Amino acid sequence: MSTLELAIRNIAGNASRSLTIFFCVLGIASFFVCTTLVTQGAQNSLNKGLERLGADILVVPDGAEQKVESALLMGKPTTVWMSTDYLAKVAKIPGVAAVSPQIYLKSLYGAACCAVSEMFVVVYDPATDFSISPWLDKNVPKGLKTGEVIGGSYIFVPPGENDIKLYGAPLILRGNLESTGTGIDQTLFMSVDTALAIAKSSLTTAESPLEIPKNEISSIMVKVAPGADAHKVSLRMLMDISGVTPIESPNLFGKFREQMLGLMWGFVTLLGFGWILSIILIGLVFSMAANERRREMAVLRALGSTRFFVLKAFLTEAGLLAIGASLIGITFSSVLVYLLKDYLAGSLRMPFLFPSFSSFLLLAAAGIALSIFTMALATFMPALKISRQEPALAMRE
Repeated sequence: MSTLELAIRNIAGNASRSLTIFFCVLGIASFFVCTTLVTQGAQNSLNKGLERLGADILVVPDGAEQKVESALLMGKPTTVWMSTDYLAKVAKIPGVAAVSPQIYLKSLYGAACCAVSEMFVVVYDPATDFSISPWLDKNVPKGLKTGEVIGGSYIFVPPGENDIKLYGAPLILRGNLESTGTGIDQTLFMSVDTALAIAKSSLTTAESPLEIPKNEISSIMVKVAPGADAHKVSLRMLMDISGVTPIESPNLFGKFREQMLGLMWGFVTLLGFGWILSIILIGLVFSMAANERRREMAVLRALGSTRFFVLKAFLTEAGLLAIGASLIGITFSSVLVYLLKDYLAGSLRMPFLFPSFSSFLLLAAAGIALSIFTMALATFMPALKISRQEPALAMRE
């Protein structure tokens, strides 16, 4: 009889013991994958969002930092205003290579072209923009004409319609940006000319007109010159310009980063406690199993089996349970997280982007490795002890 056959028979011969160990390992693997997917998904989303933002520094009105971060991170519509005079002031700061204004608007409640009730609208200036234009150059070479827009991955043309209606004005959706898991996914991007055209037509086509204050903008996107220190440029803005707050790209979403860090440490603590308890429980179960099977192992030794064969049989049994439980646990938890990703993002108040397939494979491999390592720690000593027993003594007991 081979080691594998013996291990399979031992698993089938004691279903209650095997199931106890199986569910311990399944729980560890599932919790590890779930928590890692959530934290890694949030980090992936944050990185994608910052990449899509395309600015080294974001300048916003004083006191509007949280509103702007919430809009960009979770797609919560907001309107903030500051004078266009700040454009020239920011552009004069040493180390600034380019500036571009943006205007933040929101749709009327109950927008039919998005997966949410209200839609965040970002208006950009095609003449100075450097965040949306690179995507347009690649996907819409001729740029957006008046009445044309692009949207995040959640923006769509309503079924049965040929265009999107915003404040009663028809808009042609020219494409969708890659999913980021942030509020950008439910954001509509348009040029200044299109926004002004909508505002004008909304006086007669909408229940509530779209108002865009003259000579007012919501934020300023800043690109720092090559070789310049973004932090020093930001400090210079704070000293020289009053009424606005510069936010460096790495510091954007600071509150969310703190929340995510706290959540991660909470997950790590729970996982650590669960892992230790599982090792203890699995070790106890295997110790009892080893005591029950002393005579069986003694018979194998008496028939010529080596100590290594007995040890290998126990460890093979543990390995089979670890691999089987981890595969099922990883599959179940991954499907669950994927199906509930929108609910998790909303309830935890953080963005989420499911990792790429290659990243997921690495995560699954790590989950399987953790399960095997857990089983090895819990079962090695009981298995070593029974493999070293003297057959004659075990047969007498």
